[in-house]
Amino acid sequence: MSRWKPDARGRLEKAAMELYNDKGFEATTVAEIAARAEVTERTFYRHFVDKREVLFQPNALADVLARAMATAAPLAPLEMITHALTEAAPVFEERAELVRQRQAVIAANPELQERELAKLASLVSTLAHALRERGLDSTTAALAAEIGIAAFKAAFDRWINDPDQHTLAQHIRETLDAAKHLTTPAEHAAAADDGSLPGQENVA
Repeated sequence: MSRWKPDARGRLEKAAMELYNDKGFEATTVAEIAARAEVTERTFYRHFVDKREVLFQPNALADVLARAMATAAPLAPLEMITHALTEAAPVFEERAELVRQRQAVIAANPELQERELAKLASLVSTLAHALRERGLDSTTAALAAEIGIAAFKAAFDRWINDPDQHTLAQHIRETLDAAKHLTTPAEHAAAADDGSLPGQENVA
């Protein structure tokens, strides 16, 4: 009998990601995941309903966002969202390699991409609800939440493909800063980047 090993759930998740990337999601079986993790199929089903749930298991992200929004200083809506998303960044950064493997699997499977979009939509709802709780009207809250999660998705994509390995929090801040300039005329945005104003020259 093989010696018992700790963290069966973590080993199952790691084994699944490796197999999904090596063989493809559809071609991988639960039996293969369990064998690579050195557990039984019964153990797999104690932790996951099916092999898809390994990719979409519940996590603390929504709770982290809700708590961060509730305790954020009374700032502009996108500022509060920036605060909440940067507070949530460690949820991903602590599992960076698994997160990158998971994203590669989802990118290769249209069906999984649809479920990922549904997950992002639930985060929009979390942020919108938190903003309404802070006193914003429904339309403003919904719009700010949509912009926030769209910016987060762009920041996330930059982070997982960043050869310089900047933090996810840095990418979130930069992307949301860029979103704030979307309604700013181009010459004003360029001036903001170099610290000057239109018609004002930098003085040495």
